[in-house]
Amino acid sequence: GERLLSLARQTQHHRAPPPYAARTRAMTVKRRAHGRNKKGRGHVHRVRCASTGKAIPKDKAIKRFVVRNIVDASSMRDIRDASAYESYALPKLYIKQYYCIEAAVHQRIVRSRSRADRRIREPPARFQRR
Repeated sequence: GERLLSLARQTQHHRAPPPYAARTRAMTVKRRAHGRNKKGRGHVHRVRCASTGKAIPKDKAIKRFVVRNIVDASSMRDIRDASAYESYALPKLYIKQYYCIEAAVHQRIVRSRSRADRRIREPPARFQRR
């Protein structure tokens, strides 16, 4: 008798959800694709953040292709002066960098946008090169 009573007390906590639970409104969604670019892939390989080393899905990561000179401008002038060749083009450094959201926001690679601006999907205008 006593054991049966304790069992009954334990099972009282696990009741079925009320019938109105199915009729409640869906939760609001902040981003159209939930901050990803997956669309039916199921699983995406992870990449490492260039700043924090955090593993993030490749489709969620903020990607930047960095092209810069191997040496800085002041060293470039010294090399040009010391060089035997008149027009020697120094090689460039090409790096594809991935950032997690937190690092990209912290380093201001991306910024938070208003609810209206979040709907704008085209990339911002590129700066004009001379």
